[in-house]
Amino acid sequence: MIDTLPKLDALPKSLPLERGGRIELQEGAPVFKASAELQKRIASLLSKQKRKKLSRNEDHELCVYEELDDYLSLANRVIRNLLITASAQTHAA
Repeated sequence: MIDTLPKLDALPKSLPLERGGRIELQEGAPVFKASAELQKRIASLLSKQKRKKLSRNEDHELCVYEELDDYLSLANRVIRNLLITASAQTHAA
């Protein structure tokens, strides 16, 4: 079990909170996902990064998106593992 979750230092200023993400159900587990709009922005930054150097603001924005992605991935894994463990305990009882 995880004792603490990592602390996020900031959210991107350009993060459109009302359109930033969504929750989907996968095999009964809620999964946090970035919105199509946010995925498009990240893809745009990654594409630009391959062609040329990002501005300081763009580089920071991309870093914050990467931290947020890591955090959401961790949350998704924890939720899924908790549901799997609970299901296994229910079936074992």
